Amino acid sequence: MRFNICFVLGLLITGGSVKGQDPVPSATPLIPCDVTVPNGRNTSVGQPSREVHGNGMLSVWLGWPDGTVVFKPGGVGFVLPDGSLSMKFGWQRGVRGALMIDGHRLDAVSPPLRANIPRGYGDIGFQSTALIFPTPGCWEVTGHVGDASLTFVTRVVKIGEGPVSRKLGGD
Repeated sequence: MRFNICFVLGLLITGGSVKGQDPVPSATPLIPCDVTVPNGRNTSVGQPSREVHGNGMLSVWLGWPDGTVVFKPGGVGFVLPDGSLSMKFGWQRGVRGALMIDGHRLDAVSPPLRANIPRGYGDIGFQSTALIFPTPGCWEVTGHVGDASLTFVTRVVKIGEGPVSRKLGGD
């Protein structure tokens, strides 16, 4: 019994693995983050959904489990050459105009969020975007169209090396 306890304690302290088992991939620790829970409220031009968060004028799809956007090997999203993490987010605009997005990290100092907002979606309705998080952490993101705005908070986690790298900022 003493041997088994020492063996297990040794594994826990060194991060080792039992023979035949792979170690758990390293992940950014889950930091406290008061993530936004989707309220199901879409715009007048969008379909209702439990995974949508909105205010009637703007909405965004937040279907990530526990409000956490996870970048993991074989997963969705991209690690950019500078190490930033790019993930697609779908927005709905219930008011006419160009979508602008800004954001900042709440739990530490970091460069600001960047957004790739492709043209070609018209000036109302669906708008595809890629949000580019410079680092993992707790992020506040705000979308603006004219005087309308919508803010949400999400946690960003990177596991291991993350998904496949990509040269562009996402589509």
